[in-house]
Amino acid sequence: MDYFQALIIGIIEGFTEFLPISSTGHMIVASTFLGLPQDNLTKAYEVIIQLAAILAVVIIYRDKIHLSKILLWEKVLVAFLPLMVVGYLLKDVIKTLFTVEIVGGMFILGGVVFLVLEYFYTEQEYHLKDVEKISYRQALWIGIAQILSLIPGTSRSGATIVGGLLVHLDRKASAEFSFLLAIPVMLAVSGYDLLQHYEEFSRANWGVFIVGFLVAFVVAYLTIKLFFVFIQRFTFVLFGLYRILFGMILLVIF
Repeated sequence: MDYFQALIIGIIEGFTEFLPISSTGHMIVASTFLGLPQDNLTKAYEVIIQLAAILAVVIIYRDKIHLSKILLWEKVLVAFLPLMVVGYLLKDVIKTLFTVEIVGGMFILGGVVFLVLEYFYTEQEYHLKDVEKISYRQALWIGIAQILSLIPGTSRSGATIVGGLLVHLDRKASAEFSFLLAIPVMLAVSGYDLLQHYEEFSRANWGVFIVGFLVAFVVAYLTIKLFFVFIQRFTFVLFGLYRILFGMILLVIF
């Protein structure tokens, strides 16, 4: 992997990781056009840029990472557990799902879900606006929705945001809880991948890895900030349309 490849992949990771458009499909396209082999060294690099994306969330929500917010993090843990349990039990099955057909199909299906949801969604007074007031029951249902993200192309943030909207969180609160939930989820995934590929770091080009880390961090930070500006003015319809278009492109080209 050279510096240009690291730069492009870092940008894509930072931009797509927290938006409801799935980073998996974008990584498939980018890796193909850049000629990147899906080997262990590439997997090790992906761990590095995922950690950069996590760091961006931690810094943005540093005021919520405190003992005084223990109740909020208990609810985050409740939402995290279903994915952890199901993901561990079905990890071998999940590996077999990484096909272009499944990824493209889930892109399209997810886009349709967003369009249908927005068609019927009207923000009401009873919609929860403060993420800290989410109930344990709501957190559990969001966690159950997150299980769908184990299917490649679904999007973890997309599944959790949809789950949040369905249990009467408003758009902003749904997105905020999705980002907070990303911290334990991505730490667990990155930690597992790190154990699987730690030997690759001994032969890594650390200059390339550092560039990727910094780029992914900056892009993820800016993307999260701009995402909240976007959803305060617009709906998720644009993301739904984009998912359908990108899914069709995946199926046609690959």
